[in-house]
Amino acid sequence: MDSLIALLDNNDIFNVTTLLHYWSGFVTTIQLVFLSLIIGLIIAVPLGILRDSKNPLISKPIWAYVYFFRGTPLLVQLYLIYYGTAQINGIQDTIFWHILSEAFYPCLIAFVLNTAAYTTEIVRGAIRSTPKGEIEAAKAYGMSWRLRMRRIVLPSALRRGLPAYANEVIFMLHASSIASVVTIVDLTGAARDIYARYYAPFEAFLFVAAIYLCVTFTLIFIFRKLENRIMAHLQPLSH
Repeated sequence: MDSLIALLDNNDIFNVTTLLHYWSGFVTTIQLVFLSLIIGLIIAVPLGILRDSKNPLISKPIWAYVYFFRGTPLLVQLYLIYYGTAQINGIQDTIFWHILSEAFYPCLIAFVLNTAAYTTEIVRGAIRSTPKGEIEAAKAYGMSWRLRMRRIVLPSALRRGLPAYANEVIFMLHASSIASVVTIVDLTGAARDIYARYYAPFEAFLFVAAIYLCVTFTLIFIFRKLENRIMAHLQPLSH
């Protein structure tokens, strides 16, 4: 406790300017993680459904996409998108260059493609583990494939896939720290700036580590509450 108080009393590092810089990095991190997870989930749900299609023209490209993005490091993917797109002939003369020339958007694209690949496998696994009895019962009621997916399969898959998806959310939060390597001032980038200015690596990075830790435990708490809520029907009745 004494060491923590001494750390916080160090006005040369924890002043208004540096705290605002940390706050700006925190906002950037939350924006990147939130947008990548939302967009990635929107992409992953249909891909997870189509992943088991009997048509190889549909299932094989999805398999190749998932295999590549799950089999290569996120940092390499970020470098390929951030630096590689600039090497495409003629792209600097298109409207896309105004987006790709800003570091935030290539980073967001890399995060979206990465999390969508992992989430696709989570969705696929949750769908495949749907009890056959539920499917047969839905067919017996005359439900079409689309109706079965909407009312039976996807809600059931959501409950089973939630713990794995919670891990993916936390992974993306931690992985977002690599955004600083492409000039984005996120939380880690803010800590690097403070370290470069004050030559205080322990204070700068320990403070950021504490922020990541608080956000991680908040996410764990939220997902645990959500899991208990959607699994309430499986809980024993209290007398």
